[in-house]
Amino acid sequence: MTGVVTHDPPPAAGGRQGRPLIVTEDAALLDDLLRLCAAAGATPEVHHSVPAQRGGWESAPLVLVGDDAARRVRGAVRRRGVVLVGHDQDDSGVWRRAVEIGADHVLVLPDGEQWLVDRIADVAEGVGRPALTVGVVGGRGGAGASTLACALAVTSAREGLRTLLVDADPLGGGLDVLLGGETVEGLRWPAFAASRGRVGGGALEESLPALHQLRVLSWDRGDCVAVPPQAVRAVLAAARRRGGTVVVDLPRRIDDGVAEVLAQLDVGLLVVPAELRAVAAAGRVASAVGMVLRDLRVAVRGPYAHGLDDREVSRLLGLPLAGEVPIESGLLRPDGGKAPPGGSARGPLARFCKEFWERALTEAGAV
Repeated sequence: MTGVVTHDPPPAAGGRQGRPLIVTEDAALLDDLLRLCAAAGATPEVHHSVPAQRGGWESAPLVLVGDDAARRVRGAVRRRGVVLVGHDQDDSGVWRRAVEIGADHVLVLPDGEQWLVDRIADVAEGVGRPALTVGVVGGRGGAGASTLACALAVTSAREGLRTLLVDADPLGGGLDVLLGGETVEGLRWPAFAASRGRVGGGALEESLPALHQLRVLSWDRGDCVAVPPQAVRAVLAAARRRGGTVVVDLPRRIDDGVAEVLAQLDVGLLVVPAELRAVAAAGRVASAVGMVLRDLRVAVRGPYAHGLDDREVSRLLGLPLAGEVPIESGLLRPDGGKAPPGGSARGPLARFCKEFWERALTEAGAV
């Protein structure tokens, strides 16, 4: 059971990490709270009453007060982020005690365990502005969506933003391959297939391959071609909590897993070659994607068929124009090595991506 008494607890100031404070003498309750802190990746401070050191009570980002300690903290400074925790489901007096100490929430274990783990994990990771999350999908096969997704991620990382590139297309061959990192150590999607509930953002980031100053969540070359929707939801939510940017390379089909991704996107880019058949195919993709994603824009790629330009493609699809995606040669070097898409800051593709991020971040109020 959980209940709200007054107002929501605050996020950690400025997105900084902090240690939760536990106040209790109840050994059984303390064991439960320490277990939940461990599950959330947090190391708490434990006291039997209000900490004697100056500022200990006021500065903790989250305070968990055992029901046994409510009387001992009654005179403490009123603050946000206090949760009164107990075990007795039938104790109606818990609400009165919560009001007396100025608690935001009342929580009775074990029913409220998952809620509490999530709150503690927010404290452990720091809660700031979520990542600006952009999905890229091709209007038809071979449109260049994967190349643009990689270029956007590489450009974002070069600009100093925390960046995660997510490969949501299990049949695409792997974005780690496109970036020249198929042998780099780190987890791929199949490792997260059993994920449920909350995934730690920091642990996720550290577990993934690091390529070109960004992290990449791709597919391996095994037989697994699907991850349960709830795992997709948990992983992408963890990625977004870390801030910066997240770029997702989307397949053109919409299944339950892809729908989970679309629900967390801020902006979608539909990459469309400027030819009539591609525009017709892109219309079908836009119709399906647009059922979930509100902000879908078209990125047009030349060369142009007779009578078409980027504005005409935008008009035919009824989508706002994100711009013309330039073709960049030289992604494959003669020695067989690979330069990542957008790897040259002076290249036309990198310039397009930089301009896109400047606009998108300004629109999101992130700059």
